[in-house]
Amino acid sequence: MTNADFERLVDTSDEWITTRTGIKERRIAKNGMTTSDMAVKACKNAMEMAGCSHDEIEALITGTVTPDYKLPSNSCVIQEKMGLPQAVGFDIAAACTGFVSGLSIAQAFVESGKYRKILVVGVEKLSSFTNYEDRSTCVLFGDAAGAAVVEPCETGAGVISTFLRSDGNYRPLLWSEIGGCKYPYVPGEDPSGRDKILMNGSDLFKVAVREMGNAAVKVIEDAGLTSSDIALFIPHQANIRIIKAMAKRLKMDMSKVVHNIDRYGNTSSASIPLALDEANRAGRIKPGDHIVMVAFGGGLIWGSALLKW
Repeated sequence: MTNADFERLVDTSDEWITTRTGIKERRIAKNGMTTSDMAVKACKNAMEMAGCSHDEIEALITGTVTPDYKLPSNSCVIQEKMGLPQAVGFDIAAACTGFVSGLSIAQAFVESGKYRKILVVGVEKLSSFTNYEDRSTCVLFGDAAGAAVVEPCETGAGVISTFLRSDGNYRPLLWSEIGGCKYPYVPGEDPSGRDKILMNGSDLFKVAVREMGNAAVKVIEDAGLTSSDIALFIPHQANIRIIKAMAKRLKMDMSKVVHNIDRYGNTSSASIPLALDEANRAGRIKPGDHIVMVAFGGGLIWGSALLKW
């Protein structure tokens, strides 16, 4: 969906959307396509790149807030569709921080020796609960999936440091109020959009810039590095103004920052693996490069990870 498509839906314009968000277009999953369908395709691509067989995968961690069903977990659905006989699967409801959270958990599992090969996938069909009558939020979101195989590697490479933090006091800044057991759907009652994505953009912007900046600094310092050692910075693709503000905070030139928000919008937990994959395929990453990934999502929960390629 392009900005022109939204001009026909709500009172907005290409200029307004582009100036405030940096988004020009976003991908929307076709009717009938589920998050497990998208995740399966991403997982298969990741396994092919890793040269990994189905019976080698021992765990599957899925970051999503748009599962196929309330019960069971999307990981169980993906595991059945893919035919992963040895894999345990579970979900993480960390919104935009889902992939970074899953990567942090996978790192701990691999380092402990519990599992050797783990699939981590971030997948969202945000179009399934976006309010397309709300001009302030409907232009932001897209659908996508991204996945990675996490396995042991040589000392000094791979996931070097991770950081996760949350603060539930900020919950009303980004949430969906109706649909859980506290405020369930009431038959015949109009939820008035409260069952869709609700966001306080201006207040969220301030917290996101501050905490994502802090999270990026944390993993860099924990690794004994400085921002000048970072070859590539991959932030969650929420808003181009947030991305630029973080680059300024880290004193990092925008040439080192991966951003594709103009083509995909905010794809929540899928945005970081999507951007990482594009950067890799474009030849922007070389062996030995240090990469910082940072995300921020509803909860509020935020986190970061530093990799050595």
